[in-house]
Amino acid sequence: MVSSNCSTEDSFKYTLYGCIFSMVFVLGLIANCVAIYIFTCTLKMRNETTTYMLNLAISDLLFVFTLPFRIYYFVARNWPFGDILCKISVTLFYTNMYGSILFLTCISVDRFLAIVHPFRSKTLRTKRNAKIVCVAVWITVLAGSTPASFFRSTNLHNDTEQKSCFENFSEDTWKTYLSRIVIFIETVGFFIPLILNVTCSTMVLRTLNKPLTLSRNKLSKKKVLKMVFVHLLIFCFCFVPYNVTLILYSLMRTQTWINCSVVTAVRTMYPITPCIAVSNCCFDPIVYYFTSDTIQNSIKKEPVHENTGHQILRKASFRKLHSTQPSDCKNENI
Repeated sequence: MVSSNCSTEDSFKYTLYGCIFSMVFVLGLIANCVAIYIFTCTLKMRNETTTYMLNLAISDLLFVFTLPFRIYYFVARNWPFGDILCKISVTLFYTNMYGSILFLTCISVDRFLAIVHPFRSKTLRTKRNAKIVCVAVWITVLAGSTPASFFRSTNLHNDTEQKSCFENFSEDTWKTYLSRIVIFIETVGFFIPLILNVTCSTMVLRTLNKPLTLSRNKLSKKKVLKMVFVHLLIFCFCFVPYNVTLILYSLMRTQTWINCSVVTAVRTMYPITPCIAVSNCCFDPIVYYFTSDTIQNSIKKEPVHENTGHQILRKASFRKLHSTQPSDCKNENI
């Protein structure tokens, strides 16, 4: 068997997880509580973009609440909380990860519509439609995450009384069950959103680089470029390493990939990439900050007269198209 011929020491992961998850718990709890407070109490009105961001913050906070249990497990190397809580913890881990990916994708698509098709997308970019999309996202991620509750998640360590949580599954379990879950969540939760994020960001950059757009507000263009860059950077940094490694790990566990050097590399990287992935709970509030003027003003304690989320995009889009539209076109909620 590959796993026996290419053994790799990965006990370092428990110390690594304990340290990283502790930092994510503190920073993520503070940042997302502040974000939710701003979304629900400070903003007098919410648009479609802030609707996506509020749901993203809720997803992050739900996962953060499970971290103390995971931290104890990594430090004690024992899961005393029972099978049900293990299932909930694992379900919320994947719900948060792929919920974050899909909500970030919604923000990216919304930005694309606001800049590239500002007038044609007026009927699509509404708070009602945003709420419908958010419900669809929650249903999708729960459908992909809850199958973890269909089988026993806790296992005894080798002839000891210590229990592991969602670890040490057999090759048969991977071949018959887990590999199918990986195929679904990677297709729906990673590859399709990745293509959408890259495509939408590319189209936005192309639109901003057109001569007509370049001749308009350079400050607005600079802010939008910074917004797109931060969004893509966080998306790729947090989610690409883990999902690529998960695919390779699944191939390894199902004996599809038997190259020993690759197996060793994957077994080394697999414990590291979840630490990068969970850091999205801390980085998502940065997306909120760069995406919404209102949040920047709230943090700076400047007066906020209206909900200006994506206001820059709307102004830039209107200016870009104003010269090509009839004079009676008004800058409505585009």
